[in-house]
Amino acid sequence: MYSAVDHQFMSEALAEAQKALYLSNPNPRVGCVIVKAGQVIGRGFTQKVGSAHAEVQALANAKSLGNDPAGSIIYVTLEPCNHTGRTPPCVDALIAAKPEAVFVAMSDPNPLVAGKGLERLKVAGIKVHCGLMESEARALNPGFISRMMRGLPWVRMKIAASLDGKTALPDGRSQWITGPLARADGHHWRAQACAIVTGVGTVKEDDPSLNVRDVHTERQPWRVIVDSKLETPTTARILSDLDQSGVIIVCASLGSPEMQQKAKVFTDRGIEVIEMANTFGKVDLPKLFSYLAQEREMNEVHIESGFKLNGSLLRENCVDELLLYYAPFFMGDGIGMANISPLNSLDSRQDWKVIDNSLFGSDLRLRLIKN
Repeated sequence: MYSAVDHQFMSEALAEAQKALYLSNPNPRVGCVIVKAGQVIGRGFTQKVGSAHAEVQALANAKSLGNDPAGSIIYVTLEPCNHTGRTPPCVDALIAAKPEAVFVAMSDPNPLVAGKGLERLKVAGIKVHCGLMESEARALNPGFISRMMRGLPWVRMKIAASLDGKTALPDGRSQWITGPLARADGHHWRAQACAIVTGVGTVKEDDPSLNVRDVHTERQPWRVIVDSKLETPTTARILSDLDQSGVIIVCASLGSPEMQQKAKVFTDRGIEVIEMANTFGKVDLPKLFSYLAQEREMNEVHIESGFKLNGSLLRENCVDELLLYYAPFFMGDGIGMANISPLNSLDSRQDWKVIDNSLFGSDLRLRLIKN
């Protein structure tokens, strides 16, 4: 159904979408190329939220180069939107441009779109083809798809460990298990997330900043601290740079005067404090991720936490993807990856599937999703 030329130009549109990896949240990463007489006459990708989507960006690029998109073929990685959100509908701009055909990699899982954009193009007399390189387009937007279809973000847990699965020495020291190349790759995953989640234990032990430093990005993710009793030190580095990134502290309850006073110390500095308790008086983790997706429009959430919170997140089935970095040495005694209860039977295990393995210097990175 699709020619080699179609694949070539959709590959170029996907390459454009890749440029929005750190930029477009909470909007999906979308790329678009406009082709006429076998040549690309315009290209674009989704800009910062509230700015132009990929199709409008590509049409503007074509116009700036003196190119007329009428009669062209347009390749776009996601179905053009047909509703007014922060920007006008992209489908209107495409219809006005009068292309001959539009090739779309995947339909939009957003219920406000969900095929309506494709139908509008067809009614306008434009040929529409959907499904070209769909799997590649889906891989670019796991968080957006998850938020639209499950009401949850795509949750990715990053762990750096020795070959015997230890993440820190017995006294808690963990800097640095992996080398600089692996740590820089970790910042790549931080940069594409809407939020980085950690626990108060990690804040107290390691005093991390949890911002993006080793890759260039125009936006910093939110930082979220799971802290049932509001024990986060007021001097913690994660609470700095509030002009670049917001911080949310999630506690179990604000019902007592003591907790309200603790919360006021943070809120007076512009740090959000929210309560979200489960029946055990701890933070309700599944509810937290639902809140981040549905109330805060967060697509991908990146976890960098310690032994206890890692275990809780895995036990409560909150994690979609594991990002494991193994350094080539044995630690012996030390702190493990996650506080997981022993299995009574191998039949009760949680299976994971390796989807990628890569070397960063001498460190091995594995990516896994639930099997």
